Amino acid sequence: MKVRPIAWIDEAPPDGAWGDPDRLALPLSDRGLLLGDGLFETVLVEGARPRLLAEHLERWRDSAELLGMPPPPGADRVLPLLAEAIRRSGLCHTAALRLNWSRGGSGGQRGLALPGPGASPLEPRFWLQLSPWQRLSTPVAVIVSQLERRNGGSLVSRCKTFGYAGAIAARREAQAAGADDALLLGCGGDLSSGTSANLLVRRRGRWLTPPLASGCLPGVMRGRGLALGLVQEATLSVADLRSSAGALLINSLGYRPIRCVDGLGLPLPEGADTFWERLLAPS
Repeated sequence: MKVRPIAWIDEAPPDGAWGDPDRLALPLSDRGLLLGDGLFETVLVEGARPRLLAEHLERWRDSAELLGMPPPPGADRVLPLLAEAIRRSGLCHTAALRLNWSRGGSGGQRGLALPGPGASPLEPRFWLQLSPWQRLSTPVAVIVSQLERRNGGSLVSRCKTFGYAGAIAARREAQAAGADDALLLGCGGDLSSGTSANLLVRRRGRWLTPPLASGCLPGVMRGRGLALGLVQEATLSVADLRSSAGALLINSLGYRPIRCVDGLGLPLPEGADTFWERLLAPS
């Protein structure tokens, strides 16, 4: 069977619609499409098993509550859909599952305003996509972005929303400089994160990561490291990174050692693969 991406959208009750991700469509009035008014989670799938699904669904649910959205689907709905997606796609090894939750249609009105008291509430929209994936661990060159920053005081910075324009701008900045990715500073000028990953820095035998006050996303793998006592929060400057014993960009799909920052070489940290596996291991 040919392996291919597959998507599903809850648009044709009672069972929804399956199809090619390039062919399924959202209504043009969906606020996720119009305003980026939605949340998503990306889950690593290995051997037909989603890794750390409970942690992803908890963050998804907490983020929806922060943004005043209805609760997104739970494991009882996600797991049967994942099993069917695997069957339809032919994926049998490693894959990336993206879960999407939009606030829904605009209710026939334009602009930012939500329906007022007495008006019909918006109907949230759920869709997912399963795609082939291969874990990446190739070292990367990064720059410190001069264009984009993370805002630790923003409610949205704590949620994995559809809005990634700033991350895309910083990635373009990195590519223009001949680098692979960019590191983002917080509003106070200390390190926050990568464009799509949390930052871990090795100093004095410890893995350190910027605090949430820096504006970094509360990543699932970051949270695992903190919960297991393998990672500690610390305010980190660019100078701290440059004098470190190595650094990683890490998210739910893999880790990338940083080989240089703004052209300055960094040592590659030892044991990164073992560290990653400990984060993924069941509690």
